[in-house]
Amino acid sequence: MEDRIRVFGSRVNDIIGGGSLSREDAREMFRQVLLDEQPDLQQGAFLAAITAKGATPQEIAGSWEAIYEIDTIRVRPDVPGPLSDNSGTGMDTLKTFNISTAAAIVAAADGVVMAKHGARAITSRCGTVDMAEALGVDMECDAATVKRSIENAGIGMFNGSSPLVHPAALGRILSQIRFGTILNIAGSLANPALPRYGVRGVYSEDMLVPTLSTMKEIGYQRAMVFTGSNADGSKSMDELSTLGPTKVMEIDRNGEINTYTITPEELGIRRAREQDLLSSGDIAAEAVRLLRILGGEEHGPRQDIVCLNAAPLLCMNGRASGLADGIERARSIIESGRAVERLRLWAKVQSRDPAAGRERLEGLLGEASSAA
Repeated sequence: MEDRIRVFGSRVNDIIGGGSLSREDAREMFRQVLLDEQPDLQQGAFLAAITAKGATPQEIAGSWEAIYEIDTIRVRPDVPGPLSDNSGTGMDTLKTFNISTAAAIVAAADGVVMAKHGARAITSRCGTVDMAEALGVDMECDAATVKRSIENAGIGMFNGSSPLVHPAALGRILSQIRFGTILNIAGSLANPALPRYGVRGVYSEDMLVPTLSTMKEIGYQRAMVFTGSNADGSKSMDELSTLGPTKVMEIDRNGEINTYTITPEELGIRRAREQDLLSSGDIAAEAVRLLRILGGEEHGPRQDIVCLNAAPLLCMNGRASGLADGIERARSIIESGRAVERLRLWAKVQSRDPAAGRERLEGLLGEASSAA
């Protein structure tokens, strides 16, 4: 045991000094963390060191492999067409409302099969799991229930913090830290349904290449990774931005990697103000406001950014010819009422108690419709 601790500590020292791990070594170190074979201080030092250094694609892939093989209840939803997922990795400096959850609901309403994998808030004010739960979706259910939801509602979300999804350790680790780590990326990729189409927002341009390279290495066929910014570039967001430019990298349908920058104006969107997009931190209030967006009752900057972030999912799945087209299609989905109806179906199907989920959601919809 002492030898194992010494070797692990020596590798942590190498990382602190700027060294990188092979995929195999990263997998082994994460295996020891997941199985709690190292003292807590060594585990924390390892996560902090590899995050501070900047994880390589091989390190992210190795950590993903350990989580997926050792600590993930795997499922295979029986659905036509590809599975898609989307998420932001957190650790950004602009704490926006929960855009990715709303974007996923809009995409699902148009027939994109969404298999989301998220966590409760760590570095943000409201994690995607927290928001889905507030909307009446059962986020403490097992992976089989989520699988049925994907099959029957076209959308489901696995709780990355739950022992019913990751039984060995991931929840234990996430519950003990309040800072972003390599797990923000590797953990999000450890999706029990193993989707092949994915959208990821990252907190820094430095993470674009490692994240996309990892997604390609672990089998994603279509992927888009991006980091948005405010008007002067002083703050970042893990979403496509309506505040300023967004740097994008993607794997297209031919397997080629493309890099480009987009701005709100070129997509026909008026630039928003930061205060328009920030989260209040009050989950109940944020849930009501999200329902106003999904129900077509709140227009303006919040609807703009939801439609913008739904657009890549629509494009990947052949429902839009480009981002500008995807934005307009997303607006039409919202205005038709289909987004709210899809949410109603999701809350009904992903639940151990459908009546309770329906009651919560309908109560919030009533608040949303009566809000000024």
